[in-house]
Amino acid sequence: MTIYPDILAAVGRTPLVKLNKVVGPNDATVLVKCEYMNPTGSIKDRMAVHILNRAEQRGEIKPGGTIVENTSGNTGQGVAMWACVKGYRCVFTMPDKMSIEKVNMLKAFGAEVVITPTDVPGDSPQHYVETAKRIARETPNSFYVNQYHNQDNIEAHELSTGPEIWEDTGGKFDAVVAGAGTGGTLSGIGRFIKKKAPHIRVVGVDPIGSVHYHYFYTKTMPTPHVYKVEGIGEDILCDAMDYSVVDEFHQTNDREAFTMARRLVREEGLFCGGSSGCNVHIAVKLAKQLGKGKTIVTLLPDSGTRYITKFLQDSWMRDYGFLGSDRDLGLVEDILRKRPPAKIHTATEATTVGQIIDLLKSHGISQVPIVDAKNNPIGMVHEVDVLRGLQSGEVTAASPSKSISHSIGGLIYPKARVEELFRIFETDQVGVVVDSGHIVGIVSKIDVLEFMSGRGK
Repeated sequence: MTIYPDILAAVGRTPLVKLNKVVGPNDATVLVKCEYMNPTGSIKDRMAVHILNRAEQRGEIKPGGTIVENTSGNTGQGVAMWACVKGYRCVFTMPDKMSIEKVNMLKAFGAEVVITPTDVPGDSPQHYVETAKRIARETPNSFYVNQYHNQDNIEAHELSTGPEIWEDTGGKFDAVVAGAGTGGTLSGIGRFIKKKAPHIRVVGVDPIGSVHYHYFYTKTMPTPHVYKVEGIGEDILCDAMDYSVVDEFHQTNDREAFTMARRLVREEGLFCGGSSGCNVHIAVKLAKQLGKGKTIVTLLPDSGTRYITKFLQDSWMRDYGFLGSDRDLGLVEDILRKRPPAKIHTATEATTVGQIIDLLKSHGISQVPIVDAKNNPIGMVHEVDVLRGLQSGEVTAASPSKSISHSIGGLIYPKARVEELFRIFETDQVGVVVDSGHIVGIVSKIDVLEFMSGRGK
């Protein structure tokens, strides 16, 4: 019998379990690592304990100090557990979309919780990250955990989660699937796996509305928007996310996340949260592609105990439209395939405004992407930009296009979900489809309307 010196030593060594009912008989084997069996019920225990142990060893956390962190709840619980054992005060900031169970669990540990608005820009003083930074600055003898940008976050998973997966499988698996929030889990596992076996696919999962998927494929920041699933995705770029060790990203929506999480509870007996649904939804999708004889490992990051009043409740699911039929609109590349091939008309920064006008007129288009010498998109000129420039007198027909172009918005990857285009249309006139740095298509509102109206034919 093993006796641990304290609860912190019980973090990790979570079981790896085979899925039996949500995976088809001819699909690859899917193994799930039950991270909700960590002491406070989530994978974040690993990162919290590792970061704080390292900080204490370096003298960054001193006796009588206060630990401050921004959290969606899970990291806070790991930090609060550590603080209880070690005897420190802690203060957390949380977005208001998080479940009341998470808030109350933090308070149960004796922590102070500051609630902030969810739907604010990442650089807003009201954003929960910025609020935590301010509290840390204003609190004497404080330590800011900084999970989003702390390299110890990645190291925690490179030293524990990755090796555990390797040991439990004997290195015999073909892909590992993990969600990206701060990025630490995906990056740490990815770094370990790529050193051990570069051929194993490292697959990231990102909810629609988060920035990781879009940034991975376009290297530009989208406009993030609110989604319901918790503990996965982010609205800012994080230094704890190492994209170089990831082979591919996939997107999920709220309905897919919650539907799969509910199936895991009811069919597999795995009492896990919504982010687990995201991971398993993508793992099951890949299992169909890889087929029998292959093995996929994924993670169940947190416990369903956090969501009793949310997606595990039928009335909540019904209120938000997640029960009943829901049309899967497909991928952006589906729209491109459905319409006749069309030449993409571009210009360079040296192209004159007069030539831009000729392009708009002769081809019946309303915008012209500006590309560099390697044909990479660097800007956009809309009809309205030409009109405003000529009206103000700031440009003439002989002026270069760069004098009226603006930074290109609305970049999207071919395999992004069609729903992503709706957010682009709110701020840009078109979606510019980019693959490997090159424009492969332009999608307008009318293209999406024609696609949707013709899907049932």
